Amino acid sequence: MSRFPTRSSLFDDLFRDLSPGFYVKPLHGDPLPQQIKVQVNENDDSYSIQAELPGVAREDIHVDVQGAVVTLKAEVKQHDSQGDSDQVLRSERYYGSVSRSFELPGEVEQEAATARYENGILLLTLPKKKSAAGSTRLTIE
Repeated sequence: MSRFPTRSSLFDDLFRDLSPGFYVKPLHGDPLPQQIKVQVNENDDSYSIQAELPGVAREDIHVDVQGAVVTLKAEVKQHDSQGDSDQVLRSERYYGSVSRSFELPGEVEQEAATARYENGILLLTLPKKKSAAGSTRLTIE
């Protein structure tokens, strides 16, 4: 056990409150997420995936499915509106990208897969690939 005290989030929050000018938080809410949060559900014929992507434009989301591997990528771009007579005194916006890959238990039928984006949630419906109907016995010559 270490003799040195550990920093806790309570201490960090207290320090930020005491010196608010030292830490700069973005004007647009939380900073860029470190990972896309997902919920994956499975039923008999498909996988359904819900991914949280708040503040991301539909055209900045990329979904790639190869076999059973799903890759989600998103680019976050925040812009401030400014008039012609305005002078920028301080700008706290950020750009960045975040991605995540994970493997599903089975392969996906890529042609029938669908994606929908609404209210910051990406909804994927990925039908399972139909397995070969039974096995075929080969005759040995």
